[in-house]
Amino acid sequence: MFFAKRRFEASLDHDRILSAIRAAEAGTSGEIRIAIAPPFIGSIERRAVRAFKRLGMTQTRHHNGVLIFVAPFRRQFRVLGDHAIHDQVGQAFWDQVALELGNRFRNREFSEGLVAAVEAVGLELARHFPAEEANPNELPDELARG
Repeated sequence: MFFAKRRFEASLDHDRILSAIRAAEAGTSGEIRIAIAPPFIGSIERRAVRAFKRLGMTQTRHHNGVLIFVAPFRRQFRVLGDHAIHDQVGQAFWDQVALELGNRFRNREFSEGLVAAVEAVGLELARHFPAEEANPNELPDELARG
């Protein structure tokens, strides 16, 4: 299903994913990032939480950052939201995003899955945290190393 990290990243339509992130963030004060993890030992949950913190997701002004953490060599991913957005949408929302992302990934629709996840997250962020007049991009939009 998944490939090694390098092959997985090479299979992605980076421009399309970056455009989806920018479009989603235009309607919200929230921040969305995607991180692709290299091989690692240990729990994916712990690694995703560490990446969440390391990438500054907890440092957004309104605590409404969302990270889509993908570990291609493990064929796993996690979707994490900071406490303010999590309090608004609840675990059921993250589970639904993960279900849809998993379905796309199983069909090897990696870019499509990530774009759909970004769009779904962006809609909820915009609903609960609409863009402000001064809406700085607090975090880079490019795919990160997880």
